[in-house]
Amino acid sequence: MEIFDTIAPIDNRYFDPTCTEYLSDAAFLKYKIKVELALVKTLCKRGICTKAIYEEVEKACKQITTAEVAIEEERIGHDVRAMVNCTKAKVSDKAKPYIHMFATSYDIVNTANALRFKEICNKVVIPELIKLESTLIDIVTKSVSTAQIGRTHGQHAVPITFGFAIAQYVDRLGELLELMICLTNLPGKFSGACGAYNALSLVMDDPEQFETDVLIELGLHPARISTQIVPPEETIKLFSHLRLMSGVMANLADDMGGLQRTEIAEVSEVFRINQVGSSTMPQKRNPINFEKVKSLWKIIFSRIDTIYLDQISEHQRDLTNSASSRTYGEILGSPKRRLREWPNIGAMLWHFSQLTISRPQKTQRTSSPSLD
Repeated sequence: MEIFDTIAPIDNRYFDPTCTEYLSDAAFLKYKIKVELALVKTLCKRGICTKAIYEEVEKACKQITTAEVAIEEERIGHDVRAMVNCTKAKVSDKAKPYIHMFATSYDIVNTANALRFKEICNKVVIPELIKLESTLIDIVTKSVSTAQIGRTHGQHAVPITFGFAIAQYVDRLGELLELMICLTNLPGKFSGACGAYNALSLVMDDPEQFETDVLIELGLHPARISTQIVPPEETIKLFSHLRLMSGVMANLADDMGGLQRTEIAEVSEVFRINQVGSSTMPQKRNPINFEKVKSLWKIIFSRIDTIYLDQISEHQRDLTNSASSRTYGEILGSPKRRLREWPNIGAMLWHFSQLTISRPQKTQRTSSPSLD
């Protein structure tokens, strides 16, 4: 199947390989295997299994493929058990019992999600946010004395400077960025079925410490208390924060798009030599990047409602948030290719990095020199 035979735009038009390292099905499998391996490593450190068994499992984990797990899942109808079966098939009978020992599926799934969401935020989203913040600070510095008319209700109000106008976005985004760094520290779990440590309690006196030890191997910490799933609120906070940041960027984009009106023309975007602004009007130079930022914000805004709806899970767990939670990664992607924007926060950051903002002049001017 070709990439353009897929249905979702994120799988073709907005596809970016950077995102797949964290958010694809293959990446999700990789993270789940990391959790399984952390379990065996902890068992080894406690003397429950030998180092030779750990190394055997480690070698097997490197050989697992998405395709073979998918085939096994088709046969048995369970994704995590399919992964476990494929792993056990690659080790000796002596090593088999230690794979998935004491675990329930969402010990693996919730912990894998916590790890991959944390890593894409820390390695991709936050660095891109810092770049955006630096870009805006540079614009403020260059435009601190550049006169501009302030506008309220779309009408001229009192004089300000362009640097002052952008500074509010530096402050709003910067405050949210500081908070986001704290919110990426999502909890995992290894407390077994129903979250009550039943299986672990049969063989050890400190099941909670064992859970902590497994998660430390992954750079995570346990939830204070869990059912069969991690309490969803920390994940909701992180994604809600992403929506707040995307709203700030949409607000900035809306302002900048408005300043590109023909009768104002205070800012402009880069327009490539062969770029076309309209299929029929050759004079058009539309603020497409800023308009895309606002368009992408709508997608983020609506998709996060799904995460709020997933806050409810019956008793110790049901499956009503299983299929829906598989879509969370679509909010977190970060595009790196030119004009390959994902419908997510990363795309907004990428668009801003491509912009050249012209020095604002009097509103009757139709063009203005570059800040550079």
